[in-house]
Amino acid sequence: MRRAKLDRKVSELVSIAVQSQQGCGMCLASHISAARSLGVSDDEIALAQQGTAMTGPVAAMIALGLQVYREPASITDEQIDELRGYGYSDREISDVVGVVSLNILTGAFNLVAGLTPGD
Repeated sequence: MRRAKLDRKVSELVSIAVQSQQGCGMCLASHISAARSLGVSDDEIALAQQGTAMTGPVAAMIALGLQVYREPASITDEQIDELRGYGYSDREISDVVGVVSLNILTGAFNLVAGLTPGD
């Protein structure tokens, strides 16, 4: 995702939301640390863990990420139009799919391997 156009803070908040659902403590700790290093507040992190955000645009991206995680076939054209209305490009929207995919793979690997924070 080095070529991603999605803002890194938004990417980390999406990752926090996904890992809060998937349950990989190692991934969650890593994404929380990365978010803090980017200046994301503890309140913003807590909201992401609950699947939302302080602002509509970021909350919409987190919602998209969770929907990609849970049931991607249910995403509607109206949702994508809403994201575009917030100013997100198609590339940024599609980057969310990549962020979620990487979280699923790394989280699943860590969970199967039994890795925990501090390992």
